[in-house]
Amino acid sequence: MATKLVRVGTVQMSCTAHPEENLKKAIAQIREAAAKGAQIVCLQELFTSLYFCDVEDYENFKLAEPIPGPSTDVLSALAKELGVVIIASLFEKRTQGIYHNTTAVLDADGVYLGKYRKMHIPDDPAYYEKFYFTPGDLGYKVFKTKFATIGVLICWDQWYPEGARITSLMGAEILFYPTAIGWATAQDESTNSEQYNAWQTIQRSHAVANGVHVVSVNRVGLEQNGAMKFWGGSFVTNPFGRILYLASHDKEEVNVIELDLNKTDSYRTHWPFLRDRRIDSYQPITKRFIDDE
Repeated sequence: MATKLVRVGTVQMSCTAHPEENLKKAIAQIREAAAKGAQIVCLQELFTSLYFCDVEDYENFKLAEPIPGPSTDVLSALAKELGVVIIASLFEKRTQGIYHNTTAVLDADGVYLGKYRKMHIPDDPAYYEKFYFTPGDLGYKVFKTKFATIGVLICWDQWYPEGARITSLMGAEILFYPTAIGWATAQDESTNSEQYNAWQTIQRSHAVANGVHVVSVNRVGLEQNGAMKFWGGSFVTNPFGRILYLASHDKEEVNVIELDLNKTDSYRTHWPFLRDRRIDSYQPITKRFIDDE
């Protein structure tokens, strides 16, 4: 079997209140990743703005745009120019009164391959996403790009093994997680460490359970008037959860790493979790909770 190598670029950056500045910065970072040899470049969640879901403010709906739309038009031209796949997380205005947290995928020839709408929508202090986003209704998605078949999930999705499993079963060779998650700056270091380790561990477990590479890309920087520090820590794992790349918690970083997608076959053969799945026994998972009767 011929070795299938893919070079993946991750862009971890801070954002401002000005979408045009953020888009300009992202374009520069994509160019940097491409210059380093990247074939697929993943941006963080909602990279064109600050993370606005810390408040419930109707003015923030003005940040939304159609997909395809202005941002995907710009990134499509860039993808074609550089010959790279771009994974771009955006605030989608579907129609009047319906908005989604959505990621668009642009192939290396600039063709818009489609979108994935975030399925799991959180509602926590400083993460009031249910105010803004309608849950995804496109189901789980894979995209057959020039360089690999990829699956895209978004932030809160990363805590759910079901989404990773289904996307992997659909043929994803790499799972990408554009993310925006951080620490309250008033929080103690022990809690910070526990939260980050849980976040990283659950995603590494998706790699192990499904035998695929996982790429998680988070933002950095202080937002919410200094009350929130987005923790960065973007990382890439192999199909057995080994960390291949780990970013800092506070610096903007553009990294490119080569992945051997044939590792999936090797790990799945030697650790045959998919072979041994008891699909006949999993019906209870479709229930919210299983009450004793």
